[in-house]
Amino acid sequence: MLSSAEKELIVEIWTKMTPVAEEIGSEALLRMFTTFPKTKTYFSHLNISANSEHLRSHGKKIVEALAEGAKNISTLTTTLAPLSRFHAYQLRIHPTNFKLFNHCILVTLACRMGDDFTPVTHAAIDKFLSAFSAVLAEKFR
Repeated sequence: MLSSAEKELIVEIWTKMTPVAEEIGSEALLRMFTTFPKTKTYFSHLNISANSEHLRSHGKKIVEALAEGAKNISTLTTTLAPLSRFHAYQLRIHPTNFKLFNHCILVTLACRMGDDFTPVTHAAIDKFLSAFSAVLAEKFR
């Protein structure tokens, strides 16, 4: 699905984004909650207002999981198996929400990366996020 060059690009991007994981993740989550309000349902027990500790903490976890997935892209299914089970069986997150978040993280990255967000970068990140979401959604029934 991803060429060797795309895999290297994905690792490079997420390595750069990890130091600002809280900002990237919370911005993407806030964008998702604003654009797709029904996604707030899964977070009703948390303070998900802008710059809240819960939003920043969860955003950081997401970006770190994406970075870990990028580093282990060849074994994505194995790497993400615990997250897949957790999201399917305990949280019961509907897979559609992963696609919605993918869109929001793409927009966030485009805003943050500026001219570095080339069409090649966009395509590679989109493929990676699709693969990541597919693995997360595997256990959902």
